[in-house]
Amino acid sequence: MNASDAPYLLRLRQLPTTGPTTFDLEPDADARADLSAELDLLDLRKLRMKGRIMPDGARNWRLEAELGATAVQPCAVTLAPVTTRVDVPVLRRYLADYVAPDEAETEVPEDDSIEPLPEAVDLFLVLAESLALALPDYPRADGVELGEAVYSEPGTEPLRDADVKPFAGLAELKKKLEG
Repeated sequence: MNASDAPYLLRLRQLPTTGPTTFDLEPDADARADLSAELDLLDLRKLRMKGRIMPDGARNWRLEAELGATAVQPCAVTLAPVTTRVDVPVLRRYLADYVAPDEAETEVPEDDSIEPLPEAVDLFLVLAESLALALPDYPRADGVELGEAVYSEPGTEPLRDADVKPFAGLAELKKKLEG
């Protein structure tokens, strides 16, 4: 889906400025399949974003919504299907006087809901971005552990995770001192 799809596009100049405009976006099976493929999901069973967009001051806009989805991802260890239920709030603040940083390296602002004021808000893009951010990066099937990989040259003692932790040997040292 893209910004040219009218049901998902809110042209800000056409919205009333006296109060909120509500929306209830529930993409069809084709749109869910496209988004599922884009996000490398095995399945996207349910998807809905319900909320409102309203004026925020004289020139700014504020979008508040709730995103709900049931996504199936491959387990990061076994590739088995892992079902995740996502229920998250969505907040976007569109500012007319937003100035993007022009330096190569900039500090990430604490408020990540601020964006430049567009001519139109594509609700499907807001939904897709919010879902992508809410999904687990490394989903794991129940009971699956990554385990420990141990490598060493023949004849040498392997270095394990516990060996490089600064306080790993304190319990053992305490026992020796007490005994």
